[in-house]
Amino acid sequence: MNERIIGPVLSVALRTAQRGPMKEVSKATATVDGGLTGDIAVSRDRGITFLSARQWKQVNEELHANLPWHTRRANVLIDAGGLGELIGSTIKVGEVTVKVIAETKPCGLMDTLYSGLRQTLVPDYRGGVYGRVIQGGRICVGDKLAVIPP
Repeated sequence: MNERIIGPVLSVALRTAQRGPMKEVSKATATVDGGLTGDIAVSRDRGITFLSARQWKQVNEELHANLPWHTRRANVLIDAGGLGELIGSTIKVGEVTVKVIAETKPCGLMDTLYSGLRQTLVPDYRGGVYGRVIQGGRICVGDKLAVIPP
C-alpha cells in the first residue's frame, strides 16, 4: 500500500468552549465517530478539522494581518498547499484514520474575529476540510498526513 504524503502536522489545537479560546497542544487523542479529547463536542462526520499552513499564510497576506492559525478554529495545521483535493479520501495522520467529508465553510464568527476573514477564506477551500474519525489514536506535532489509496 503506497500512501501519498501530503505534509507534516505543524500544530494541534483544541476549542475550549463554543466561541472560547483555542488551546495549542503537542498531541491529542481522537476517538472513533468523535473528535479530539478535550475539544468541544462535534458531530461524527465533523470529528477533526484540518487547515493548510500555506493557505493560511496567503489569507494573512491578503488581509495584511498576522493572525494565529487557530483563529480559523481548526484542529490540525498541516504544512501543505490546498487540502480541497482530500475531500472524499481516507487519510492517516499519526495513529488516526479519517474519512475526509467536506470543506469547512467559513461562518460569520470569522468576521467577528477579524473583519474580512470570512470572505478571504472562501476561495480554494482555504477554510480547510473536516472528516469523520474511523480509527482513533494519537496525533502529534511532526506526524505526517498521508492519503491512503482506495
